[in-house]
Amino acid sequence: MTQKNDDNWTGEVDELLRVGKGFVLADVDPESTPGYDGGKQGAEKDLDTGARELDELQERLFAQSRGGSATASVLLVLQAMDSAGKGGIIRHVVGSVDPQGITLTAFKKPTDEELAHDFLWRVEQRLPEPGFIGVFDRSQYEDVLIGRVRSLAPPDEIERRYGAINEFEKRLTDAGTRIIKVMLYISYEEQGSRLMERLDRPDKHWKYNPGDVDERLRWPQYMEAYQTVFERTSTDQAPWYVVPANRKWYARLAVQQLLLGALREIDPQWPVATFDVEAEKLRLAAT
Repeated sequence: MTQKNDDNWTGEVDELLRVGKGFVLADVDPESTPGYDGGKQGAEKDLDTGARELDELQERLFAQSRGGSATASVLLVLQAMDSAGKGGIIRHVVGSVDPQGITLTAFKKPTDEELAHDFLWRVEQRLPEPGFIGVFDRSQYEDVLIGRVRSLAPPDEIERRYGAINEFEKRLTDAGTRIIKVMLYISYEEQGSRLMERLDRPDKHWKYNPGDVDERLRWPQYMEAYQTVFERTSTDQAPWYVVPANRKWYARLAVQQLLLGALREIDPQWPVATFDVEAEKLRLAAT
């Protein structure tokens, strides 16, 4: 096993960032770095160290599923307001492992076919197989966030969806999928700064969407919708984690720690050879 990157952490990330009873989103400081004392310089080093461990654990998870009857998988759900850093998490954290063991889905506006089914139908199609780390860039939660803020469904349907999501996630965890639900939490001011940077830099224009400003105008409604999501869907089997994300380096390191924690708990093992290793060495040497 590679060296762990826990030295600069003063607490368990999954405890510090977990949404529990009485959680209030407005009480979280987006500038904070809960449990981490290493600063930006230390975070860069720790992210690199963690990447090596994450890569090995992911390969073991993949190998174990191919070499036996293991059913474990991991699903990372990323939710956030625009410009909060989901792409950076995918690039700098998830991107550090073998892409063959990753399934990435960026959920966009539902197609006509998807709208013809229940809201969870399209999510079911993209769940990670055993041995894989699945990543959802946005997810089923769009249907109780945008759906609520923009009144895309009646209130009773939004209400039904909270329960449907909880039942869906329990079924997944019972089947062996570890679910890590992350909200990257940036401040209103930080989002404004990041969106302006996209306008100031020609190489960032492709990332800018005029619709982002329309959603920004609904910031209070979205914060209220997120608070309800946390109250209704942060469960024992699939808790939410709110990651302060004004400091990109902290957000990336924290999500990496959450992934490492899940994989360490799974503790995937290299599958035992199904052939006589020594005999194969002799056969190979004779060629």
